[in-house]
Amino acid sequence: MKQPHKHTTLLFIALGVVAILLLLTDMATGDTFIPISKVWAVLTGGECDEMTRNILLSIRFIRVIVAGLIGIALSVSGLQMQTVFQNPLADPYLLGVSSGAGLGVALFILGTPLLGWTAFPLLQSIGIIGSGWIGTAVILLGVAVISRKVRNILGVLIMGVMIGYVAGAIIQILQYMSSAEQLKVFTLWSMGSLGHITMTQLAIMTPVVCIGLVISIACIKSLNLLLLGENYAQTMGMNIKRSRTLIFISTALLTGTVTAFCGPVGFIGLAVPHITRLLFNNADHRVLVPGTILTGLIGMLLCDIIAKKFLLPVNCITALLGVPVILWVIAKNLRIIK
Repeated sequence: MKQPHKHTTLLFIALGVVAILLLLTDMATGDTFIPISKVWAVLTGGECDEMTRNILLSIRFIRVIVAGLIGIALSVSGLQMQTVFQNPLADPYLLGVSSGAGLGVALFILGTPLLGWTAFPLLQSIGIIGSGWIGTAVILLGVAVISRKVRNILGVLIMGVMIGYVAGAIIQILQYMSSAEQLKVFTLWSMGSLGHITMTQLAIMTPVVCIGLVISIACIKSLNLLLLGENYAQTMGMNIKRSRTLIFISTALLTGTVTAFCGPVGFIGLAVPHITRLLFNNADHRVLVPGTILTGLIGMLLCDIIAKKFLLPVNCITALLGVPVILWVIAKNLRIIK
């Protein structure tokens, strides 16, 4: 028993070191490469010229924190959804959270020209985030009501997917009716962007994601019981409806917040939990949740470094790195590979 425990501890240390190295590398990467020694000097209060300090702290540091929050939030949400639905291909957007946020943003972008708000970029930026949050909250409320009424988790899954399809259909109608300029704004949001978040927005985003993480940590025991099936969990005294609702609230806070601020970022929440299980070879959520936090952080920082290096939307990179993992999961479940 001591050897696996030692292996887990060493793995956590290794992942922590990799995360720090990638964080420094991500801050060093940009239009102009800044030596990691200067990045370290700025972060530790050392000597550095004022221009480099401003670039690192005012622009790159914010983007790195946003990338980290996205990786952590989506990965933990994906782990929770895969456990609750007992489906290895479940992801954070399974409940229609992304579609709800997209619908809110589409409604706002289409409505702003009619209200004459296009002349106020700050108001438009706040409106996009707020409408994404409201859209997420509406979908969450619908799923929460359904989950309280429906005992079968498959029914919740089907209803969540259907809500997502309806929201997606409305989004397509709105896109068809939109002008080229409005469509461009919505398309850029849907590609996922990390570079436009301000310090004020980060100050709102961070505590909400932290609340979602605290709830997910509080649900670790419930997640472990759900691995053995809802019937067994109920015989152990677990309140299925209450636990399920808390997990859905956590997922909505985590996924809904990063989606509203940064747009839908695909594949991270689907792939990272599988990578974590492979690394730790463990099904215990007391190990998986912190492991997923670190792996998600590393995965998103790596994607951000590549995206900045090749000047591509981050969604393209997450898809390219995430799809091979998903194909491996499908092949494993179909017993094509062992």
